[in-house]
Amino acid sequence: MKKRYPIDKSFGIFSHFRLPSLPHFWLPVANAALSLVSKGGRGVAVRRVNADGVRVFLISPEEAEGKLPCLVYFHGGGFVFRAARYHYRNAAEYARTGCRVLFVDYRLAPKHPYPEPNDDCYTAYRWVTEHASEYAIDPARLAVGGDSAGGCLAADVVRRAEEEGLPKPVFLMLVYPVLDRRMQTQSMAEYSDTPMWNARLNAKMWAYYLAGREYVSPSEWTDLGCFPPAYLETAEFDCLHDEGVAFAVSLRARGNYAMLRETKGTMHGYDFVRKSPLTKESLAARCEVLRTVFKLT
Repeated sequence: MKKRYPIDKSFGIFSHFRLPSLPHFWLPVANAALSLVSKGGRGVAVRRVNADGVRVFLISPEEAEGKLPCLVYFHGGGFVFRAARYHYRNAAEYARTGCRVLFVDYRLAPKHPYPEPNDDCYTAYRWVTEHASEYAIDPARLAVGGDSAGGCLAADVVRRAEEEGLPKPVFLMLVYPVLDRRMQTQSMAEYSDTPMWNARLNAKMWAYYLAGREYVSPSEWTDLGCFPPAYLETAEFDCLHDEGVAFAVSLRARGNYAMLRETKGTMHGYDFVRKSPLTKESLAARCEVLRTVFKLT
């Protein structure tokens, strides 16, 4: 019998929903459906752009004028799923703060395992540093962010930009991020059957993504000096909870600013449920941080 967790009732049926075991044959079907979701939202304009071979969507406030800061964003989905409607909806929410959001549609495992998704994300970040003026983006106010697997990709972009001499982002936003391939935390051991995401699915994700390749995950990095100020958000009943907390602690231990927001009564991907008060609170917190970092009124 599957364990029941005291997840907030505002998440409805999703507080009990468990994904199947990511069968290989099911992924193309799911992604075909996800490719049809709307990319826009109220109060924003969306432009599809080719960023040196990587498809991206530039989401901007309607009637935006002049150069704006930009959040380069990498969606979650276990490295195997395309962005869901709520990813674009959240991106629109971020854009309504007064920034642009460069939403990256990177290649997916298992067809494109590591490092191909990482390469796409880095290419998109490099592209925006080189073409900022063409798209009315302020190159001095670039940030990177991601949720779940996208958080892992965002962290990788920060480090790679430092190694290759690109302009450093001014901010990093990680929402219930994937950060540790070792899967040895207490929350990973405890949450093997939680709704929406769990340790069982997490192990399958890493197998698809790495495909036997050598890899050092962000939680294993010893030099974190390249990281800008960061916001980390975790969900309570999530196998990834502890690695998010541990990464914030590691950043702080090395003198970096890291704001940690541990949400309660939540499961992984909880912001899928738009009407939950907890989702609204978290989106408001993320937007407030963006306004502060980007110096938006």
